[in-house]
Amino acid sequence: MEETTVWLLLNTTSSAICPLNENYKHILLPLVYSLVFLLGLPLNGAVLWLACCRTKDWTCSTIYLVNLALADLLYVCALPLLVINYALRDFWPFGELLCRLERYLFYANLYGSILFLTCISVHRFLGVCYPIQFIHFRTRKLAILGTTIAWIVVAIELLPTFLYARTGTRNSRAVCYDLTSPDNFGNYFAYGITLTVTGFLLPFCIISLCCGLMIRSLIQTDEASGVDTGLRSKAIRTILLIFGLFVVSFLPFHITRTIYLFVRVYSIGNCSLLQRVSISYKIWRPLVSCNSCFNPLLYFLTSNKNKTRLLHELHRDKVDPCLKGNS
Repeated sequence: MEETTVWLLLNTTSSAICPLNENYKHILLPLVYSLVFLLGLPLNGAVLWLACCRTKDWTCSTIYLVNLALADLLYVCALPLLVINYALRDFWPFGELLCRLERYLFYANLYGSILFLTCISVHRFLGVCYPIQFIHFRTRKLAILGTTIAWIVVAIELLPTFLYARTGTRNSRAVCYDLTSPDNFGNYFAYGITLTVTGFLLPFCIISLCCGLMIRSLIQTDEASGVDTGLRSKAIRTILLIFGLFVVSFLPFHITRTIYLFVRVYSIGNCSLLQRVSISYKIWRPLVSCNSCFNPLLYFLTSNKNKTRLLHELHRDKVDPCLKGNS
């Protein structure tokens, strides 16, 4: 296999150029994105179908999880373009508008998922720790308002991403830059760090605090309170599941991206360091999209009704042809 070397100009004020071996991208990225597409499309489609066509009374959690599935589905539907792009060894034949849209949808899914998981955590926190005091804040009307605000925040927060993303030419081939073009990287740096702090670090602190207080409250609840031990254990497992999903899906990506941004700006000319952090960041970048496959599982794992409804529909699909044949 022919080795792929990218000669990366670090910025326009320096003549430092680093050769980066990115041959791994053309194997790993098409494979990961293809798997995410093949799994994420039916999983998120099933959530939306069950919620919209088989669920009469939506709870607050259903509203949050449906919006989470919608964010995932929008991104998953755009993945075939990335599969083609990396299979063609970084050649982007789809034009600048689709390049900008592709990058925008990636981050919309990323930070939309983070916000909706934050909403779910806060909602559960109020229900566990303050079930009486804040009962009026746990309504479907406020859940719809919360998801609407979340979509607006994501749209505004990521508008610079749509503007920074662009196409360019490398080795006489059209490319779609991951973050922005090399000549604009200095301007992107401040925005990238701000996005990490506001889009990830702040929600991460909120989710960590909510999960910690919920677990403490459930552990301190004794048998005299009338709460079944099995229900408490299940609630703790659900909390740890959501928190673990959040950490695994988003923490490594933001750590590696932050390091990558700092190296690109403050370690000009250190090509060996850039090679290492570039590999780490570009490996975690496609893996973070796997949250599009993990998120739908919350819909089925956090509610016995949803699991029962899914099994009923699957069973009915198997039985109906037999019934039709006997009619």
